[in-house]
Parts: sequence; C-alpha cells; structure tokens
Amino acid sequence: MQPHSDSQQTIQKLIDIVGKQHVLTQESETRLYRQGRRYGAGQVLAVVVPGTLLEQWQVLQAAVDADCIVIMQAANTGLTGGSTPFGDDYDRPVVLMSTRRLAGIQIIRDGQQVICLPGATLDRLEKELAPFNREPHSVIGSSCIGASVLGGVCNNSGGALVRRGPAYTELALYARVNESGQLELINHLGVDLGHTPEEILSRLQNQQYQTADVQHNPSCCASDQRYAHDVKQVNEATPARFNADPSRLFEASGSAGKICVFAVRLDTFEKIPSQVFYVGTNSQDDLTEIRRFLLTDLPRLPIAGEYIHRVAYDIGAEYGKDTFVFIEKFGTAKVPAAFAMKDKVDGYLEKVGMKGLSDKVLQLITKFMPNHLPERMNQFRDQYEHHLILRIENQDVELVQQFLSDYFAQRTTGNFFHCTEEEGRKAFLHRFAVAGAAIRYRDTHRSEVEDIVALDIALRRNDREWVETLPKDMDELIIHKLYYGHFLCHVFHQDYIVKKGVDPLAMEHQMWHLLDDRGAEYPAEHNVGHLYVAKPALKQHYQKLDPTNSFNVGIGQTSKLKYWK
Repeated sequence: MQPHSDSQQTIQKLIDIVGKQHVLTQESETRLYRQGRRYGAGQVLAVVVPGTLLEQWQVLQAAVDADCIVIMQAANTGLTGGSTPFGDDYDRPVVLMSTRRLAGIQIIRDGQQVICLPGATLDRLEKELAPFNREPHSVIGSSCIGASVLGGVCNNSGGALVRRGPAYTELALYARVNESGQLELINHLGVDLGHTPEEILSRLQNQQYQTADVQHNPSCCASDQRYAHDVKQVNEATPARFNADPSRLFEASGSAGKICVFAVRLDTFEKIPSQVFYVGTNSQDDLTEIRRFLLTDLPRLPIAGEYIHRVAYDIGAEYGKDTFVFIEKFGTAKVPAAFAMKDKVDGYLEKVGMKGLSDKVLQLITKFMPNHLPERMNQFRDQYEHHLILRIENQDVELVQQFLSDYFAQRTTGNFFHCTEEEGRKAFLHRFAVAGAAIRYRDTHRSEVEDIVALDIALRRNDREWVETLPKDMDELIIHKLYYGHFLCHVFHQDYIVKKGVDPLAMEHQMWHLLDDRGAEYPAEHNVGHLYVAKPALKQHYQKLDPTNSFNVGIGQTSKLKYWK
C-alpha cells in the first residue's frame, strides 16, 4: 500500500483534476459508493466524480500512474457487489470512480441507435427515445432504481423483455491497461472522432461529429441478434442466457468493470402497442404448457412474461409497498435521489446505534396506506400459488385470449383475466417492487434474520420441473423463500431469507451444488460480482481485458493481486 504522503499526493492530483468537492475521502461521504445495494462493502482511498470524459481519462491516468486499483461505478444498483470494493485485503490503494455526472445521451441514425455516456440511465434513455416511438433495451425493472445503460452492457444484464436478450454491443469506446502497464484508449465506437485521447473524448462529449463520421458496419452488432431465436428452442437442454456465456462476451460487453468504458453504441427498439394478461394456477404444468405455446406457436414472441410465487407476492405487497407507491406518485427518475437520501439518514442512525430505524418507520407508515394492488390480482393471490403476467403484442392478443380460454375450460387448476391498462401497469410494477422487498424484510426483522441468500439462475430451456423443492434440512433454516423472475426465458430470482445464526455463505454453496445437479447456470443476469465464482471462460475474458489486474480486482473471487499473482 502507498505511504501516507504518497496517498495525499494522489488525492491532491485528483483534486487538481476535478475539484475538491468531487473528491470524497470522509467515510460519511463515501458510504453511498463503497457498499453494495444488497451485498459487499470495503474501504477506498477516495471516491472521484469526474464531470467530463476528459476528466475521466485524466483521473484514470493519475490512478494508474500512482499504481492504484480502479473501480468504475455507475448507479451502484447491482445485487452482487460488482461495482464496490470488497474487504480490506487489497495490495494497492483503491480509487472508486463514479460516473454519475457523465449522463449524456446522443441519438443517432434517426433514433435507431444511441450513444450513451457512462452515467446515462435507462430511465432517462426511455424518455429521450419517446418522441421517436422507440425504447431502450430495458424499460422497467432496473430502470425503476436508476440503473445505468453502461452497467447493463458491462454486466450482460438480461431484463424482462423476451425479444431482446442480454444487453450487448460490439461498439464501444474504452480504456485499458495493456500488458506493459500502459494506459491506452480504444475507439471501437464506429465514429470517427480523431486520434488523440483528448481530441476523441472532447469531440464525443460535445457531439462534434457529423453524420458522415458515424460508420455503419453490418458485421458489428449493437444488440443481441441471436436471442429471439435461442429463447424459442424450448427442447434444448441448456439455458437461453447467462452471464458467462462465452458467445456473448466481447470487449465492453460482459467486462464487469475490467476496463474503463467511456461510451457504448446501442440499437433501440420500436415501441409496440400491447396488452396484459394475468394468469394464476396451482400447477407448474399449466405454466409450462402456456410457456411452450407462447414461444413456439405464437406468430411473434411475447413482449414480456413475468413470474411471481405467492410468497413473493405477499412479501412484495407488504415490504415493497413504499417503493411501489413512490414510483406511482413521483416516477422512476426520483428513485436514485430517494435512495441517496435514505442512505445518508441510515449512516447517521448507525453512528448513534439506531441501525434499521428508517426502515421500521417507513414500514410503519405503509401500514396506514390503502391497499395499492388491484382487487382481481388479490383475489388470484388467494386462489393460486403461481402467478404469470404476460405482455402481448396487440395483433396476437386474440390468439392468446383464445388459447387461455380453451386451456382453462378443460382444467380446474387455474384461470386468467385480461387486464385493464391500470391493472397491467400495476401488475408489472408489483413484480419489480418484489425485488427489493426481501431487503426491507431483513432490515425490519434483524433479531430473527441472519441475512439473504440471493441467487439469479438460468434453468434449462426444456426443464419442466422448474419449481424448486429443497431438502428438508435446508428448508428448516429458511424463514421465507421468494421466487420470481423472467419466466419465458427460464431465468429466476430466488431470495432466501435465512434464520438467525445460519451461515448464509455456507447455505449458498449448498445451493450451488443443487443447481449444478439441475443443469442450471448462475448467475443469469446480475453477473458474478464478489458473490459468485467466475467460470473459466469468464475469467479468461477478464484477464484478456485487464492483464495487469488493475480494474475491479477480485471480481468473481479471482486474485486481488497485481498481474493476477
């Protein structure tokens, strides 16, 4: 580690580049950045928040010259600790670079593509594309909590939209530290921006390029071109998508912070009029048959298909209620600021020995709020264990309506209803409020709960036994099991709220063995972070991108030492 005097010199250089107010060193200031939303935390030399791409390059150069580890962070909405430090056993000081101030979005090719700078959020991109009647890769879920566009690409995040697959591009502008320890800028954005880093970054920041400078190379993809085909292969004994899929690792895509990305170029998608169906059943076979029909017999793929188990429905209804109501009242754009404010309050309360008080107060307030979920959904909750929310393109609505009517006319195990616009909107919003509900449950039941074991898994496309049955000895250690996910893709989120005294890590490792036996891949879309072990292909991708091990070291439980020693 650097001597104190060297550390102070490094901090001063960073201050000279971005200004004192954008170099954070006090623990109260850095807390929001150096701990994950659900998992992972560690110490940093400084958090630096550059205001331009050129400042980002200069900060990076200063950190590399000072032999610091660099952790790139956008919105810090990940669930596996993948953009925060982890522990205190680093061999070099850690500089965390937050890209929150670099929120540029540049629309090109008449809205068919966009160039996004590091701090651009999905929520903002959705609004920017609205006049073009187009959408980004993901429009709900991560966008609700302020997730960044680049974060999705760098983590191969999947999302809920069945036709689009993992966030992916082969067009990016990024920096890496090469085998000789030299910092180099690589422009694979497909835009002619000049030659020197200063020229390239300044011209991009100010959008000083012409239409003729934007190259169109059909062999370079700006979205996943194969997924719509892959997800339909319901008889294949492999998952449709997962983070470590070698065929979907390319430079920035799947890089997980092992390079410093300045911009990505992405396809956008036509906004398609659609309607929502709500299905409830007590038989997993019903949902399996519906899934197979939708993926193989429907002329066009459904837009989305989201699953909620009854327990997840209940926990989400009670412990995700304030998130749901907040988004309803104020919109998704306000969510990151609300999280930041809550984090400051929590930091103060922890100092005075009142950890968890804010969650208990918020939870108490929600008890006095009226029921926020549609009556027909709540009736289905009482009748059925499994819930499926389907968003179908308008021209296929009649076919789906007929299929579901005929199917349940012959069975007493389930039923469906065609949602009103409000019911459909609230159904999907509830599904995504479920994702944070386990955290609130834990934070308001500290005396009973040890922690959460959170898995996101991809099952085989031909797996008909998708409902998990745990061994009795494991089941007895769990208070609640929350199952929810992207059902048509066979990607599930599984949150286990474990009893006080249980070792969550040991339980997670047991879970991995069960998943291996089922032929599942994991993680499916939140990347390895510091929670999972990077499989060989993923580790090789990291080592190729970052041969000196200077960026986001230790990711995927790899070496934290320089040159991967």
